[in-house]
Amino acid sequence: MKKKKLRALIEDNTSKSGKAFDYFIQALILTSLLTFSLGTLPNLKSSSKSLLETIELGCIIAFTVEYLLRIYVAKNPLKYIFSFYGLIDLMAILPFYLRVSIDLRALRVFRVFRIFRALKLIRYNRALHRFHIAARLVKEEMILFFIVTAIMIFLTASGIYFFENKAQPEVFSSVFHSFWWSIVTLTTVGYGDVYPITVGGKIFTFFVLVIGIGVVTVPAGLVATALTKAREIEESERKKQRVITKSF
Repeated sequence: MKKKKLRALIEDNTSKSGKAFDYFIQALILTSLLTFSLGTLPNLKSSSKSLLETIELGCIIAFTVEYLLRIYVAKNPLKYIFSFYGLIDLMAILPFYLRVSIDLRALRVFRVFRIFRALKLIRYNRALHRFHIAARLVKEEMILFFIVTAIMIFLTASGIYFFENKAQPEVFSSVFHSFWWSIVTLTTVGYGDVYPITVGGKIFTFFVLVIGIGVVTVPAGLVATALTKAREIEESERKKQRVITKSF
């Protein structure tokens, strides 16, 4: 019985207590993000740092308790742990316990996704659902695209190394050093920090830039088509649901 009440408190945000719990968690998320941001300010007093660390510790304890409670009340704990929200909840607390050299606390910003549930912004939940459907639809095409792109990066890095190594040995000293130029050129970013100076290198770059247009537009086209298809699937599911509801 206690477990059912606890589940209603944590998972049902339609009741007053459920809403209060959700808003409390959202307030903690925003507080932890604010303390993280304030902690990056230079020349902070030691007293200010201590206060921020105390608030940080309080938020982490609350997030940890919440995460463990969600596992406890879940009908299928493993399903929750590996779900979208479960992974986000884990990312919110894991960096604190790992204590790696890189500060990963900023990952906590992903917990803002829970605001979608707390504020009952159903249209955004539907949008996320459409993205999920779209990802399933284009999964194989995207995998193939990234494999081809990886091959193209290697080939273009090798090509520019062949043309520019003798003219710019300090910049294109190896194929590995040429990867940066290859990536920024294929993606049409073109920072201009590394560029060819030989005639052969410039001609080669022209063809790489033409190919790069496809590298940028192909995934955008795939995602746009998949989202359109996902919307159609969603509309079809709604119609079926209406028919089922009317039949009852």
